[in-house]
Amino acid sequence: MSKILLIEDDLEMQEEISEYLKNFGFEVDFTDNPIEALKIFKNYELIILDLMLPKMDGFDVLKEIKKSDIPVIISSARGDIGNKITGFELGADDYLAKPYEPRELVLRINALLKRKNSTIIKISDFTIDKEKREVKIDNYPIPFTQIEYEIFYYLIKNRGKVISREQILHSTSLHPDTQNRTIDMHISNIRHKIGDEPKNPKYIKSVWGIGYKFL
Repeated sequence: MSKILLIEDDLEMQEEISEYLKNFGFEVDFTDNPIEALKIFKNYELIILDLMLPKMDGFDVLKEIKKSDIPVIISSARGDIGNKITGFELGADDYLAKPYEPRELVLRINALLKRKNSTIIKISDFTIDKEKREVKIDNYPIPFTQIEYEIFYYLIKNRGKVISREQILHSTSLHPDTQNRTIDMHISNIRHKIGDEPKNPKYIKSVWGIGYKFL
């Protein structure tokens, strides 16, 4: 039984969503307190997050959760394109604008959990074992450090998106005071280990003034 945390301050919606999901075999806990949610979210397989919360903005909650690998579905009345772009840029895995059919939420949860529970994935020329935190190319393991693995995995799972240095900082275990030049050094080391040429990249492209994109 998959455990889901619903962070939602609308008590009526809390009840409606949690009861509906329980009918499909999910174990659901809910809270309207984002600060308390950040203390317990690692105990869950998936998070459903409202953006309009007391005490803390939903995007700030998202930043903290996405330092982990736990999938997040944003469930919000803020359904305009600007909020959707911000949500995806900060690492949201899906975005549902209220109101929506609960059945659609179930389908999206199942899709995310299926992807998350696949231990070994293949993206581009790389095979990634998420459990072992190991990356191979042409069956040869790449000797990444822990932080190099985290940065590489974050870039590759967001393939095709421009990722800022700030996003990398918030989505990995880098110290919050890490400077941009340190992130650039890690990227340089990653490129060297995967045989990528910065001036003619096959995998990681520098985006001037912003950050990087995995091609």
